[in-house]
Amino acid sequence: MKSEIIHAPPGSPGAEASADTVVTELFVVHRLALVRLAFLLLGDQGTAEDVVQDAFAAVYRRWSKLADRGQVLPYLRTAVVNGCRMILRRRAIIGRFRGRPEVPFWSAEAAALLGETRRQVFLAVRALPRRQREVLVLRFYLDLSEAEIAQVLGVSRGTVKSTASRALKVLAVKLQEER
Repeated sequence: MKSEIIHAPPGSPGAEASADTVVTELFVVHRLALVRLAFLLLGDQGTAEDVVQDAFAAVYRRWSKLADRGQVLPYLRTAVVNGCRMILRRRAIIGRFRGRPEVPFWSAEAAALLGETRRQVFLAVRALPRRQREVLVLRFYLDLSEAEIAQVLGVSRGTVKSTASRALKVLAVKLQEER
């Protein structure tokens, strides 16, 4: 999951790749992992795909303004997490007016992919507070380091460590109760 796009050394022919080339390559290599990340945060496949598509479109539109093009993948991860946060805020507002929380829709495909045990873990993770959920998904799904998670979420490494620790304790208790 940690594969990065490798470009030609600066100063060599083709060193400055076009937005079309780089964004297409990133899309092919990382789209599925980013959709899964968004799905784990949102619980909705269609919305997850929309969030990822929006993130790639933003990178493409802002290509000429990117200061460090070697950091496009971390930027995409951050954009996906922020897009998911925006969707979850909207859902919370709508839920307040409807008077009932939105329950994730489990398509036959999603249910088959997750299986019953994975579904229980998924639901337990979904019940965590937002930051705890984000830290665990980035750590255990994308296998990011504490430093990378801190960069994506805009927090310190210490915050990542303590948040992960608290989240794992809550999950252990929750999943033990369900047995």
